[in-house]
Amino acid sequence: MSYLTAEKKANIFKTYGGSETNTGSVEGQIALLTERINSISDHLKQNKKDFSTHRGLMKMVGQRKRLLQYLSRTNLDGYRALIEKLGIRK
Repeated sequence: MSYLTAEKKANIFKTYGGSETNTGSVEGQIALLTERINSISDHLKQNKKDFSTHRGLMKMVGQRKRLLQYLSRTNLDGYRALIEKLGIRK
């Protein structure tokens, strides 16, 4: 499983959150969770009986869903642009 390095995290927040130090932005948090979800999904394709990782994945998906709902309530244009950029909710 590939872990997120500090450079990867900084790049994600720079791309989606505006700056590398803006780690509290909703867009950056959603992008980071999406990256982790994709990584863990690949891990679970190889290790089907890893149930504790599956539970963690479900918690992350729920957190991302709550953040996306918040973003859609507060900034609908930003929400639409983010889901288009990340390729989620097809």
